[in-house]
Amino acid sequence: MNRRRSLLISLVAAVMAGLLVYGVYVMQVNQVELQQTVQIAVPKDFIRAGVLIREDMVEFKAVQKGSYTEGMMTKLTEVVGLETLIPLGKQEPILKWKVNRYHLLPNEQQATFQIPKEYLLSVSNGIRAGDRVRIYLSGADGSSRRLFDEKEITVASVKSSANVEVDNPKSSNLLSKVEGDKEKMYASRLEANGAIDQINLNLAESEWLQIDQLCSSKKAKLVIAFSSSSILAEE
Repeated sequence: MNRRRSLLISLVAAVMAGLLVYGVYVMQVNQVELQQTVQIAVPKDFIRAGVLIREDMVEFKAVQKGSYTEGMMTKLTEVVGLETLIPLGKQEPILKWKVNRYHLLPNEQQATFQIPKEYLLSVSNGIRAGDRVRIYLSGADGSSRRLFDEKEITVASVKSSANVEVDNPKSSNLLSKVEGDKEKMYASRLEANGAIDQINLNLAESEWLQIDQLCSSKKAKLVIAFSSSSILAEE
């Protein structure tokens, strides 16, 4: 009887020792994995283009050091207060090139010009502040061409025919009915859709002078087309 008890005690002790060793091993593995990861900032949910990022929109996600790149952000102070240049998908890394501060303002070589209505032949519906557009010249003689050597222009601001500034919708019944980042990006364009009455573009002085020279004679007008580069979906 004593022998059986001793064997049982020995067996229990061996099991407990094994569990202790295993627990220490798991802790060590977790510690190693923690040391091999980096905490990066990611959106808690889909964020549209042209939105100022708030602290409650962001959380941290662990990624392997091998997957970390210099463009990723690891501090809230690096992200909060910046504006999204393109839509950000849920849980995708926030890269520095995807955000900016005051990106709707013209740079040192530019100014913001309102394009006179008489210079316009057509403007794509649904254009919003922050979108990228292509500018084409339509001549009275039937000749047409794209201006500015394939360059895309940033829209500084837009107003609809109802004199309402067109921006990213703050709340959306349509957005609440769709799932997935690509669907939300498309829905945001549908909701922004509307006739454009005024459009302001960030242009270099030489670009504006070229437009003015070409259109002031009333022999040519501008076609402003929305560029798909304004919406970049992460596959």
